[in-house]
Amino acid sequence: MKKIAPIRILLVDDHFLVRMGLASSLNEEDDLEIIGEAASIAEATAAAAARLPDIAVIDMRLPDGSGHELIRDLTNRYPSLKCLVLSVNTGENDILQAFKAGARGYLSKSIERPELLEAIRTIAKGGDYFPASIRRQLDQGHARPDLTPREFEVLELVVKGMLNKEIADRLGLAEITVKQHVSAVLRKLNVQDRTQAAIAAVERGLVRLGE
Repeated sequence: MKKIAPIRILLVDDHFLVRMGLASSLNEEDDLEIIGEAASIAEATAAAAARLPDIAVIDMRLPDGSGHELIRDLTNRYPSLKCLVLSVNTGENDILQAFKAGARGYLSKSIERPELLEAIRTIAKGGDYFPASIRRQLDQGHARPDLTPREFEVLELVVKGMLNKEIADRLGLAEITVKQHVSAVLRKLNVQDRTQAAIAAVERGLVRLGE
């Protein structure tokens, strides 16, 4: 009988102990194989190029960018590669951005091991895996203003009270570019100024205070 090739997995998380725990747990399964680990977008990109995985398990917060940026890049480069988010960040904004970027599943790090295994195997077979609580937020998110990932980033910083120059410095953008993003956000939220935008963002669940 021909042996079925294991599901090849790349782990992307900036916390070493998280990666170590996941690798130890997943490697116990005969049909799963950890082929690489990465602590950043740069490391993940290099690892995927060196040895293409079937599934990348990705955290949403990485030191050199957002998980959704990595998801978009990997799925564009490698159509066969599927991405599963495993994160402590389960806000609507994160879920929606990951989904739009091409994630095939989204899980909270508080889940139990059997659900993680089920998600990996379901996605490897071509399915999606979004638990009910995640699906509800995803459905709600589709009714939200169609902000781009960059506009969401700008909005989050506006809510924190940052000025255009501060936002530009934080995101590595020209100040005029930030001004254009802010104008687009105001238009899409149908508000007149930054204060109204911040209030609307929090009230409508687009941004959570303290994140």
